[in-house]
Amino acid sequence: MYTVVAERSTTTTAVGWIGYIIIGGIAGWLASKIMGTDAQMGVVLNVVVGVIGAFLGGFLLSFAFDTASGGWWFTFFTALLGSVILLFLVKLVTGRR
Repeated sequence: MYTVVAERSTTTTAVGWIGYIIIGGIAGWLASKIMGTDAQMGVVLNVVVGVIGAFLGGFLLSFAFDTASGGWWFTFFTALLGSVILLFLVKLVTGRR
């Protein structure tokens, strides 16, 4: 009798650290535009939100997809999704509009 266990992707993408910073900056900036927090955030905070959002989105999507082989576009949309979720949670906790 075999038991099938769903495996998550535990490796990082082939984008690299510089790619994460570039993609994170763009994704963080777009997420701040979507969530209406762009006036409160600077460039550095956009990059931080984007990079943390990339890891958050990658973690959440790794349960359903192989996130390690996605490439630049998949990494960007993952970072954007994670950044929007992160900003939503921050707004929810802090109570800011």
